[in-house]
Amino acid sequence: MPDTVTQIKTLSREGMAARLAADIPDGWYVNLGIGAPTLVANYVAADKEVIFHSENGLLGVGPKPDEAHIEPWLINAGKQYVTLLSGASTFDSADSFGIIRGGHLDLAVLGGYEVAENGDLANWSTGANDVGPAVGGAMDLGAGAKQVWVLMDHTTKSGQPKLVEKCSYPLTALGSVTRIYTNLAVIDVTPQGFVFREAAPGLTFEDVQARTGATLHRG
Repeated sequence: MPDTVTQIKTLSREGMAARLAADIPDGWYVNLGIGAPTLVANYVAADKEVIFHSENGLLGVGPKPDEAHIEPWLINAGKQYVTLLSGASTFDSADSFGIIRGGHLDLAVLGGYEVAENGDLANWSTGANDVGPAVGGAMDLGAGAKQVWVLMDHTTKSGQPKLVEKCSYPLTALGSVTRIYTNLAVIDVTPQGFVFREAAPGLTFEDVQARTGATLHRG
């Protein structure tokens, strides 16, 4: 979608993370991918128990610490400082990936470059000239988690849609994405394709469809 589409007010990354956090059921085991997904741990309600996993060997990750309480040896897979909640545990990478590959995660929250209407995810490379980090654990998470929710901007900085009919970038996982949270909307991925669930405050279905590279179906 070209960048000539009228500019609109969108959710911040913090707003997107808070909206996603509100939908995680009590008691779920959840991995948070690097980048914006790590913000989700900061917005879980105090009366809800969500057990966050990090693939470098942590279970029971808490919210981001303030500067006065940083433990320099305690980081997540994205090398960000984290806290551990009461009852948390640490273990080696083999055990951590055993949790992922064994199907023990209820949910993985990942970032994305593109999501196709059939649930394919591209989130590690934008092509041959991409000099970003390698895929890491994203392929395992995409294949091993019971559900995959993607947290990302709805379009690129130039206004091109990131929700598309077919991914143009190298794939991370096939048909794995079940829900997408963007700065514009919440959208489910179903056998029918993209199903619109809600728009960000002040936006309409039409606003979201105009910035989506595939057909949105009304839920």
